[in-house]
Amino acid sequence: MIPFSPPRIDDRTVKAVEEALRSGWITTGPRTKEFERRLAAYCGVDRVIALNSWTNACELVLRWFGIGPGDEVIVPAYTYCATANIVMHVGAKPVLVDVLDDFTMDPEAVRRAITHRTKCIMPVDIGGLPARVPEIMRIAEECSPLFTPAVNLRVAGSNPQMRLGRALVMSDAAHSFGARIGDKAVGAQADITGFSFHAVKNLTTAEGGALAFNLPAPFDHEELYSYFNTMSLHGQSKDALAKTQPGAWRYDVAFPGWKCNMTDLQASIGLVELDRYDNDTLVRRRAICERYDKAFAADGRFIIPTFRDEKRTSSYHLYMLRVREASEAQRDAIITAIAQREVSVNVHFIPLPLLSFYKGQGYQMSDHPNTFAQYSREISLPVYYDLTDAQVDEVVAALKAAVDEVMGAA
Repeated sequence: MIPFSPPRIDDRTVKAVEEALRSGWITTGPRTKEFERRLAAYCGVDRVIALNSWTNACELVLRWFGIGPGDEVIVPAYTYCATANIVMHVGAKPVLVDVLDDFTMDPEAVRRAITHRTKCIMPVDIGGLPARVPEIMRIAEECSPLFTPAVNLRVAGSNPQMRLGRALVMSDAAHSFGARIGDKAVGAQADITGFSFHAVKNLTTAEGGALAFNLPAPFDHEELYSYFNTMSLHGQSKDALAKTQPGAWRYDVAFPGWKCNMTDLQASIGLVELDRYDNDTLVRRRAICERYDKAFAADGRFIIPTFRDEKRTSSYHLYMLRVREASEAQRDAIITAIAQREVSVNVHFIPLPLLSFYKGQGYQMSDHPNTFAQYSREISLPVYYDLTDAQVDEVVAALKAAVDEVMGAA
């Protein structure tokens, strides 16, 4: 059986975790702080904070910005539920917009959706391809006259909504660590960018996430880092590492925060993965995707994914193939036929309006026709470091045979 996306765990990974265990630092410590410094350097930003998941990291952002009941957050209808779930967690309303043919948020749909209630826009990078974040940033600026900040909000002595003066753009880059927009790594475009280091991601820490801060003046990134660090530790003013300094045991609690720090065990894995990311991991993932392209590009039954255009370069996280003429039912039948040939594939994602909870909230799939058009014929193929060329060819053969079986031979 060819699996879909197992993590890369080798002797180097095991040794790094063992060294962390033997060091005595298994919570947030020196490895986490080093991981944050190296992530910031990689993304080209002043500060990154590493946390326990994309979900908790990005929810902290919404809470810091003071988003709550009566507010709206614009998200694409085509995304994993976490993007909208965190909006529900803070009591705000997700406003869904349609996507383009490359699966990413339609900037003009964002423009049409902005109201005086809009406090945040969350573009989502899909399959490793960045959303059109610079365009969305421009739209947020152009629509700033509509922005109505909460006047009584106070966070660490200031009102971040009034300081920014427009909707916050928080990029969901769970799929796209290492991708690029122009000549800059993802992380240096939106106000704040959230990464995921979940087990299936290109760069994993088993579970984990991070925030890259890129807010304009007068925001101070050191102050932001300190505040988010405190938020992630129940509002406690010192983390475990800071309290190890001589006589530094005393701490304060500034506010009732949350608990979502990253541990040194996680960071030890991340440091290994980051060290070999550009020159090894991305090289192999790109080669796998190019081999798939070669197999499918000339076959009119298929639409291959976009990995590069004049402004964006993917991180090659997923190979999101579409079967051009397939209905949703036929796509599902093709997946079953592939599984019978001992190959694991997936679908990214079930659109939010098709999920029971969001359907129950009144969201309708008919409002987002292109989202459904892309989803209904999409099949994600295996892409992972240890996948061999021979296995790629097995996947191709299984998929083409399954399409022949369900839809008739080419």
